[in-house]
Amino acid sequence: MLTRLALTGSLITSALTLAACSTTGASSASDIVYSGGPILTMVGERPNTVEAVLVREGRIIHAGSKADVMSRAGRGATQVDLAGKTMLPGFIDSHGHVDGVGLQAVAANLLAPPDGRTDSIPALQQAMRDWVASSAIPKQYGLILGFGYDDSQLKEQRHPTRDELDAISTELPVILIHQSGHLCSVNSKALAELGITAATSDPAGGVIRRRAGTQEPDGVLEEIAHYGALAKLVLPRIKETESQGLIAAGQDLYLKYGYTTAQSGATDPGNVAGFMAAAASGKLKLDVVSYPALITIGQNTFMSSRYASRQYTNHFRIGGVKLVLDGSPQGKTAWLTQPYFKPPQGQAADYAGYAAFKDEQVNGFLEQAWRNGWQVMAHTNGDAAIDQLIRAVQTTSAKVPGTDRRTVAIHAQTARADQLDAFKRLDIFPSFFPMHTFYWGDWHRDSVLGPQRAQHISPTGWALARGMMFTSHHDAPVAFPDSIRVLSSTVNRTTRSNQVLGAEHRVEPWVALKAMTIWAAHQHFEEASKGTIETGKLADFVILSDNPITIDRSRLNDITVVETIKEGRSVYRQDPAKKAESCVESPACFTQLGAVVATPRFWWFTRPVVN
Repeated sequence: MLTRLALTGSLITSALTLAACSTTGASSASDIVYSGGPILTMVGERPNTVEAVLVREGRIIHAGSKADVMSRAGRGATQVDLAGKTMLPGFIDSHGHVDGVGLQAVAANLLAPPDGRTDSIPALQQAMRDWVASSAIPKQYGLILGFGYDDSQLKEQRHPTRDELDAISTELPVILIHQSGHLCSVNSKALAELGITAATSDPAGGVIRRRAGTQEPDGVLEEIAHYGALAKLVLPRIKETESQGLIAAGQDLYLKYGYTTAQSGATDPGNVAGFMAAAASGKLKLDVVSYPALITIGQNTFMSSRYASRQYTNHFRIGGVKLVLDGSPQGKTAWLTQPYFKPPQGQAADYAGYAAFKDEQVNGFLEQAWRNGWQVMAHTNGDAAIDQLIRAVQTTSAKVPGTDRRTVAIHAQTARADQLDAFKRLDIFPSFFPMHTFYWGDWHRDSVLGPQRAQHISPTGWALARGMMFTSHHDAPVAFPDSIRVLSSTVNRTTRSNQVLGAEHRVEPWVALKAMTIWAAHQHFEEASKGTIETGKLADFVILSDNPITIDRSRLNDITVVETIKEGRSVYRQDPAKKAESCVESPACFTQLGAVVATPRFWWFTRPVVN
């Protein structure tokens, strides 16, 4: 049981802290002293800095003045000069899919600027043709695969149709995954292989979009229909042989952005096994906490393995389980209480999205998790889905008494003020997605939610006003695991058109950093060992080019990650000659990742049909 293990973990952490303190002053050539730049400890409610930090055997021995640290350091201690750069605790991923990041390595990159170059359907078609000409996947697997197109950023402001994908190929199935991961567009060949015709009914929990005025599929598949297409078209072709490469590619990209702890949300059983193998062989460079999809656990034994613990084994642990209660707001499949501002094609004016599960199913899932002592992460984008989670927590609390469960509302993008009150009352922890203000803020205002509701997506200001902690995430591979854009978006909330969306929800840089460090550690029950620079905690650090507390807020996004340090060991160091380069700007980056990744296996492949 994770609840029992939590106590054990606290005792272990306390013992390590005492051990660190007891060895203070000992002679140790392995000691490392960091100094020479601002060191943000993330302790307290206001910016707190120290001059130096002493690290020994992967843990922090002391943080304070340079003189005090040096008096405790062993003879021959390594001196690390920060050279004016800023050091703070390593970033902690509060929600992402580290094993899913490899998708960008094997599929055609269809992201819009600034992360890609696809801004129209003709550009999308050309990107796919270029990929077909250069990739081995079409010939090897008989599949044409793209990821990341965004109808809100295409000049046509719509999804590509089957006819437009037929122009890419009529011989091979073409499947293009929407950036949200909740929809796809496929060609006629793919529809034929899926057996989808005008006579095919929409599956429960999904939609097959139709040509106007007919029942003929137009190629766009939503939610359950989309997941079914992935399961039938992709998995049978791309074999489960390179999960280790997928994990390696994902963790390397995370390290580039300063993360020392990554999350694998809704991990499928195959990838749980992959992480176990990577841990056993010592291939994990950062900590990975997994939340397997509860609906896929079945007869698998990993929830009773040594990895289902509050403590890591070779940098891997299973922290709980994941539920997905609705869809995507930018894809207009999230479940709302009020209609979409502009309903998607083919939907009536009162369309408000739809649920993934019925209330009794969600109640059953929550009861199963709580009786097993599993922390629950619940994907809830729409406020109707949030209401469903709140009802489930209230109902299940009466059946399964307990405290400090830290049930997490993932995204909670359209949470209302009254729902924040319920979160606080029921100990539901919000993990927000403020990056949406940049990527889809204009789209939310003008098409998804309308001007008033859009102001309050990811309502961090309401959480702060209630004295609540929250976290900020990137949901990679929906967006790159770009810690600096997470930070900038949480502070500034500026859209692609440089308009502020929801000024009352902007927060101070110190608060935004806490949401990425100590509050994220708390979300994962890891606050005793991570998230601040204090005696006894892990020496997990990130070194930044500039101080996010003192730099002009409009320039936060100019900050770069200089180095990432995991337990006192450098695991990523920026090449000064490539400081401005990204994977989008450097095709070689994707080529390098693609060389070790041949199997994109992601949580959305295993989503069930709702009865």
